[in-house]
Amino acid sequence: MSRTEQISAVDLFCGVGGLTHGLTRAGVHVRLGVDLDPACRFPMEANNATKFLEADVAKLNPSDILAAFEGTKVSLLAGCAPCQPFSSYSQSARRERPHGDWELLASFAELVLAVRPTLVTMENVPPLLKQQIFKDFVNALHEAEYFVDFAVVDGRNIGLPQRRQRLVLVASSLGPITIPEADKPPRTVRDVISDLPAISAGSRHIDDPLHASASLSEMNLKRIRHSKPGGTWRDWPEELVATCHTRDTGSTYPSVYGRMEWDQPAPTMTTQCYGFGNGRFGHPDQDRAISLREAAMLQSFPKDYAFVPDGQPINFNTLGRMIGNAVPVLLGEYIGEILVDHVKAYRNRHE
Repeated sequence: MSRTEQISAVDLFCGVGGLTHGLTRAGVHVRLGVDLDPACRFPMEANNATKFLEADVAKLNPSDILAAFEGTKVSLLAGCAPCQPFSSYSQSARRERPHGDWELLASFAELVLAVRPTLVTMENVPPLLKQQIFKDFVNALHEAEYFVDFAVVDGRNIGLPQRRQRLVLVASSLGPITIPEADKPPRTVRDVISDLPAISAGSRHIDDPLHASASLSEMNLKRIRHSKPGGTWRDWPEELVATCHTRDTGSTYPSVYGRMEWDQPAPTMTTQCYGFGNGRFGHPDQDRAISLREAAMLQSFPKDYAFVPDGQPINFNTLGRMIGNAVPVLLGEYIGEILVDHVKAYRNRHE
């Protein structure tokens, strides 16, 4: 694609830059990233040739986006609104507050219609498919004469080393666009993090402050030492089993306090993925939870992706949230390749 045809993008809800980094790999020029969280400025700007705007997307003026698109022939507006409102983990909250949770997606739709970019993309959790707000969004795109396609993409099929399914939507004003089947070879935990140096629970590596593991209580150290890769707390001696697990309600959560398996994909990275008790986030053979760096690499961030300035303290809650909420880089690259190929095909048909 020539420079004059290069896609220029604005990444709304950009977070730490996972989508931007992936789009850039695919040949898209992301000119602006927008997020309300000031902690996202450093990773977004330090790892990507992209400006960061700290702003609430719900209050964003379309002129800010249009200014970023100035001079471009092919524009892309990406909007990966926070997925928690539609996650299975928050169904009860959704029932209590059914309308407020939809505001960010509705704000994105309003910006699309105000700016009218050449291309549109969004990703979210699959349960969003069942929400009326998503149907309204698709209908609005059709009425604005966009061609639309959407599909649930299994991360394992794009080379992502974790079990993660995402709803992906692409839209184009140029012509019909489709999301192809992905069939890249699967990758495992071993493929991604096995070469990182060993560390113990509660420590960090001297050469990489992000390769840090949360501390464990004496009880949890005993538990992880009795945990088998891919096993459950049912493998422990009876005296180590928590009371809540013996109740009927606890028996349905066998993966908490679990270890990953070397030769399988990781579970979905969450905002609590640094905690041994929060899921199957135990290291396959070291007696600790995975480190923040390992979590980021399982999200397909490069090994040297910078999340905080040198010398800044590592906050597990903040960085865990940022990493768990990130769009995996490989998913961003997959989406970018779809869009780049689409524009190339359109140009070839009209030469």
